[in-house]
Amino acid sequence: MPAPATIDEYIAAAPAEVQPVLQAIRATIRQAAPLAQERISYRMPAFFQGKKALVYFGAFKQHVGLYPPVRQPSLLAQVARYAGPKGNLQFPLSEPMPHALISQIVRARLQEVAATAVK
Repeated sequence: MPAPATIDEYIAAAPAEVQPVLQAIRATIRQAAPLAQERISYRMPAFFQGKKALVYFGAFKQHVGLYPPVRQPSLLAQVARYAGPKGNLQFPLSEPMPHALISQIVRARLQEVAATAVK
Protein backbone atom coordinates (compact mmCIF):
# COMPACT_ATOMS: atom_id res chain seq x y z
CA MET A 1 0.00 0.00 0.00
CA PRO A 2 1.42 3.44 -0.87
CA ALA A 3 2.35 5.80 1.94
CA PRO A 4 -0.36 8.33 2.74
CA ALA A 5 0.40 11.89 1.65
CA THR A 6 -1.77 13.57 4.28
CA ILE A 7 -3.19 12.89 7.72
CA ASP A 8 -6.65 12.75 6.13
CA GLU A 9 -5.44 9.92 3.86
CA TYR A 10 -3.86 8.11 6.81
CA ILE A 11 -7.08 8.26 8.83
CA ALA A 12 -9.22 7.24 5.84
CA ALA A 13 -7.06 4.13 5.38
CA ALA A 14 -7.56 3.05 9.02
CA PRO A 15 -10.35 0.66 10.01
CA ALA A 16 -13.71 2.45 10.20
CA GLU A 17 -14.04 1.92 13.94
CA VAL A 18 -10.61 3.50 14.58
CA GLN A 19 -11.10 6.56 12.37
CA PRO A 20 -13.09 8.57 14.97
CA VAL A 21 -10.42 7.80 17.59
CA LEU A 22 -7.69 9.10 15.29
CA GLN A 23 -9.72 12.20 14.41
CA ALA A 24 -10.22 12.93 18.12
CA ILE A 25 -6.50 12.54 18.83
CA ARG A 26 -5.72 14.83 15.92
CA ALA A 27 -8.16 17.43 17.28
CA THR A 28 -6.65 17.13 20.77
CA ILE A 29 -3.15 17.73 19.42
CA ARG A 30 -4.37 20.60 17.22
CA GLN A 31 -6.05 22.26 20.22
CA ALA A 32 -2.89 21.96 22.34
CA ALA A 33 -0.61 23.14 19.51
CA PRO A 34 -2.69 25.36 17.21
CA LEU A 35 0.34 26.67 15.29
CA ALA A 36 1.85 23.25 14.62
CA GLN A 37 2.08 22.02 11.04
CA GLU A 38 0.55 18.69 10.11
CA ARG A 39 2.46 16.30 7.90
CA ILE A 40 3.23 12.65 7.32
CA SER A 41 6.63 11.57 8.59
CA TYR A 42 7.85 7.99 8.92
CA ARG A 43 4.50 7.03 7.31
CA MET A 44 2.62 8.37 10.35
CA PRO A 45 0.70 11.54 11.18
CA ALA A 46 3.03 14.09 12.74
CA PHE A 47 2.85 17.61 14.09
CA PHE A 48 5.85 19.91 13.74
CA GLN A 49 6.62 23.23 15.36
CA GLY A 50 9.05 24.89 13.01
CA LYS A 51 11.57 22.22 12.02
CA LYS A 52 11.11 20.15 15.20
CA ALA A 53 8.69 17.27 15.56
CA LEU A 54 6.29 17.64 18.46
CA VAL A 55 4.46 14.32 18.29
CA TYR A 56 3.65 11.45 15.97
CA PHE A 57 0.72 9.10 16.34
CA GLY A 58 -0.21 5.87 14.65
CA ALA A 59 -2.92 3.24 14.65
CA PHE A 60 -2.07 -0.37 15.39
CA LYS A 61 -4.24 -3.46 15.88
CA GLN A 62 -4.66 -3.08 19.63
CA HIS A 63 -3.56 0.47 20.37
CA VAL A 64 -2.71 3.96 19.20
CA GLY A 65 0.97 4.78 19.53
CA LEU A 66 2.23 8.22 20.50
CA TYR A 67 5.83 9.27 19.94
CA PRO A 68 8.47 10.49 20.87
CA PRO A 69 9.15 9.14 24.36
CA VAL A 70 8.00 11.31 27.26
CA ARG A 71 10.97 12.59 29.26
CA GLN A 72 9.34 15.27 31.39
CA PRO A 73 9.69 14.22 35.04
CA SER A 74 6.30 15.71 35.89
CA LEU A 75 4.57 13.37 33.40
CA LEU A 76 6.47 10.12 33.92
CA ALA A 77 4.15 8.74 36.60
CA GLN A 78 1.06 9.57 34.53
CA VAL A 79 2.34 7.85 31.39
CA ALA A 80 3.86 4.81 33.11
CA ARG A 81 0.84 2.57 32.50
CA TYR A 82 1.00 3.35 28.77
CA ALA A 83 4.76 2.83 28.36
CA GLY A 84 5.72 0.76 25.35
CA PRO A 85 9.02 -0.30 23.84
CA LYS A 86 11.68 2.39 23.63
CA GLY A 87 9.58 4.80 25.68
CA ASN A 88 6.78 5.33 23.18
CA LEU A 89 3.24 5.32 24.53
CA GLN A 90 0.56 2.77 23.69
CA PHE A 91 -3.04 3.78 24.35
CA PRO A 92 -5.24 0.65 24.18
CA LEU A 93 -8.13 0.91 21.73
CA SER A 94 -10.24 -1.01 24.24
CA GLU A 95 -10.10 1.95 26.66
CA PRO A 96 -11.12 5.60 26.41
CA MET A 97 -8.31 7.75 25.02
CA PRO A 98 -6.66 9.94 27.69
CA HIS A 99 -7.12 13.21 25.81
CA ALA A 100 -6.21 15.39 28.80
CA LEU A 101 -2.92 13.51 29.14
CA ILE A 102 -2.23 13.80 25.40
CA SER A 103 -2.76 17.57 25.70
CA GLN A 104 -0.31 17.74 28.60
CA ILE A 105 2.26 15.79 26.60
CA VAL A 106 1.90 18.08 23.59
CA ARG A 107 2.18 21.23 25.73
CA ALA A 108 5.30 19.80 27.40
CA ARG A 109 6.77 19.03 23.97
CA LEU A 110 6.06 22.63 22.89
CA GLN A 111 8.09 23.82 25.87
CA GLU A 112 10.94 21.43 25.02
CA VAL A 113 11.01 22.55 21.40
CA ALA A 114 10.95 26.23 22.41
CA ALA A 115 13.80 25.65 24.87
CA THR A 116 15.99 24.02 22.20
CA ALA A 117 15.25 26.84 19.75
CA VAL A 118 16.69 29.37 22.20
CA LYS A 119 20.04 27.57 22.46
